[in-house]
Amino acid sequence: MPSLRPIQQDEIPAAKRLIYEVAHHLFEDDQPLEESILRHESEGELADMDNVAKNYFKNGGTFLVMHEGEEMLGTGAIHFLEEGICELKRFWFRLKVHRRGLGTQMMRELLSQARALGYRKMRLETAPEYQQAAVAFYHKFGFKEIPRYSSKYDDDVGMELELD
Repeated sequence: MPSLRPIQQDEIPAAKRLIYEVAHHLFEDDQPLEESILRHESEGELADMDNVAKNYFKNGGTFLVMHEGEEMLGTGAIHFLEEGICELKRFWFRLKVHRRGLGTQMMRELLSQARALGYRKMRLETAPEYQQAAVAFYHKFGFKEIPRYSSKYDDDVGMELELD
């Protein structure tokens, strides 16, 4: 049975690599994986993860990892976005564990923690062209599409869920 818990500082490189590997596949990156990782790192793509304590734990949120034995299977986080609203970030799972219900387990825990922290809404941004399964997953939880609110990517959409 997979375990779900807050990320530890020494797990950050493995969590970043998991995200890069899955994104490399989903976004059909034609660069070799290692080159793609170097490029994204140089662009600061996952810079928020370099200081998880500041950007998540001390910013009204959490950052969770899911493990099965020694293997990290997925990540998910929330942080303060604006008064009463948190943002879902870094919600990624290894492709080989998709459709096992692990994302649902992670999402339920993040929603529970968001409510416990007093948030009334949760937002996220995603790229529906590449992440159709993710968009369907979010819709299943009741997220509604809204205009994108911060993304630098023109093809992203915003989504929002009322937590009441």
